[in-house]
Amino acid sequence: MQVPTDAVLLRVFLGEGDKFHGKPLYEAVVLKAREMHLAGATVLRGPMGFGHSSRLHTAKILRLSEDLPLVIEIVDSEEKIDAFLPTLDSMMGSGLVTMEKVKVLRYGADTGLAG
Repeated sequence: MQVPTDAVLLRVFLGEGDKFHGKPLYEAVVLKAREMHLAGATVLRGPMGFGHSSRLHTAKILRLSEDLPLVIEIVDSEEKIDAFLPTLDSMMGSGLVTMEKVKVLRYGADTGLAG
């Protein structure tokens, strides 16, 4: 799979406890991205954070949270990310979604990038 050098980074901020049809939302988003043949997705777990509710989520020992912040990062062409957005929107109840233009320097073992 080729990823263009000029690509888009999609970031999805959500909580570990967010669900989609009874399954973790982060898992459903990554599986849907894979099904739609996006270049790749990574889920990052945050030890602390807060969102629109201002409720603090933390992994501190005294307050074990089962709803830690998560960030899903997906990089692909702007066209493929744009095509994924309606699907993502239908899956999310709340959360923050951002996009930014990025320059891909290397993807996989092959250093040749589509341009």
